[in-house]
Amino acid sequence: MTEKKPCPRKRLFSQERGLDLQMRALVTGAGGFLGRYIAEQLVARGDRVRAYCRGRYPALDALGVESVRGDITDRDGVLAACEKIDCVFHVAAVAGIGGSWSDYWSINTRGTEHVIAGCRAHRVPRLVYTSSSSVTFTGQDQEGIDELAPYPQADQWLAHYPHSKALAEQAVLAANAKEGLATTALRPHLIWGPRDNHLVPRLLARARSGRLRRVGDGSNRIDMTYVDNTAAAHLAVADALTSPDAPPAGKAYFISQGEPVNCWDWINEILNLAHMPPVERSLSLQSARRIGAMCEWIWRLCRLRGEPPMTRFLAAQLATPQWFNIRAARQDFGYFPHISTQEGMRRLGEWLALAPAKSGMPLAVRASMRG
Repeated sequence: MTEKKPCPRKRLFSQERGLDLQMRALVTGAGGFLGRYIAEQLVARGDRVRAYCRGRYPALDALGVESVRGDITDRDGVLAACEKIDCVFHVAAVAGIGGSWSDYWSINTRGTEHVIAGCRAHRVPRLVYTSSSSVTFTGQDQEGIDELAPYPQADQWLAHYPHSKALAEQAVLAANAKEGLATTALRPHLIWGPRDNHLVPRLLARARSGRLRRVGDGSNRIDMTYVDNTAAAHLAVADALTSPDAPPAGKAYFISQGEPVNCWDWINEILNLAHMPPVERSLSLQSARRIGAMCEWIWRLCRLRGEPPMTRFLAAQLATPQWFNIRAARQDFGYFPHISTQEGMRRLGEWLALAPAKSGMPLAVRASMRG
């Protein structure tokens, strides 16, 4: 894929401030992986950014970002953070395959409701929500599906994370055109790149511990999304969200590289970048599902902490095709993955090659890189 520069920022209109001024953006979860990239891109183009995070992040301070400490479950704190804001990028969430429903619901669903309330309370005109491609996942193949794919039925959810994100997404889209608010949701699949603190570190940790198995026959193709492209998509859709009647308003969009790859070839390429051997041992999908169901039962019965080594959701994600039609995002707000997968992998390799103390990776993964 040839590289293409992001589209220039569109002119911003504000009844209070006039034409073509800086956008005042709030980024929840700006201290996290994707949130920081969104903040960086906003600052780079001249927008004013406020971060709503649980901690202090020197990297955000260095950007000149206004940091507000708070938790997404704190309704009053969220409402206060939305004051004098033109657009909210709601990125904060808890992800995973284990844990209690109450944790996922309070952060992902209820927290999003707080953000919507903050937008209404302070007449924020735009809300961009970071959703997930897993909100349509039932454990079956998703080959080239688009936004017409339905949400799973009540008895089809395989994990709390996608269920809680789907409820939040529905609340965001239902809020469109109420009290002048324009809303949209983006569904990126497998966000990766330098500074990744979730996908790549967990993959490397599993490989180092000997717990990484190929699930299925290894032929499944998947989409993934380089983090710079994911962040750029957020800015592009925000610029296109000029009113509750704008093309992206009230809609959700799948986001990816637009070039599906073989899942296990890509995993092995990441392992190779980290100077680790390819995955050799395998497990059938049927066996992985049985093991996953047993692990879920044991973790629930014994109230064990941490995530189980396998779940039904993880088994299906690792073995089934997961790629998406992104035509709607291209048409409605000009999305284009300007960083190619090849270039993204080169950048990821450079990051992995950094000295462990400077890599930004969790301690467990630093240890795995040292061998």
